[in-house]
Amino acid sequence: MISETLQNAINKQIIREMYSSNLYLSMAAYYASINLNGFANWMRIQAEEEMAHALKFFDYVLDRGGNVALGAIDAPQVKWDNEVAPFEDAYAHEQNVTAWINELMDLSHSEKDYAAISFLNWFIDEQVEEEKNASEILDRLSLTHSSPASLFLLDNELKQRVFVPPTA
Repeated sequence: MISETLQNAINKQIIREMYSSNLYLSMAAYYASINLNGFANWMRIQAEEEMAHALKFFDYVLDRGGNVALGAIDAPQVKWDNEVAPFEDAYAHEQNVTAWINELMDLSHSEKDYAAISFLNWFIDEQVEEEKNASEILDRLSLTHSSPASLFLLDNELKQRVFVPPTA
């Protein structure tokens, strides 16, 4: 059985993951609006990943005999000043998510909830990948210096990304 404290913290994380999904979908809409459809694809896939993360937390609470309590999800930003800004925001957002996952891990350790610790290890590893992916694309964007040819090449590369559902 999951403690009420941990259950409430995970319920909050479910909402954060759903917000993350909406944020990335908003970024996808922005990129589509400026005809960077590869960038839009990358963000759409990211939105799917974030919703999958929300559902992993959702299922975990239920599996532990807890109650899922969904709350309101804030509306994400919808406009950015340039093609680099969404990835700057994505990287900063992933750093926030990492901090939230670390807080859940700290809580799990303080409660000696070893099942939660085991479950959260997947998210710890996932956040390393999430930050790395956003950072690498941000670095590559900075190298383009807004060169249309460079953006075109990167956009074509980002079109190749496909959603792979997370494994247990």
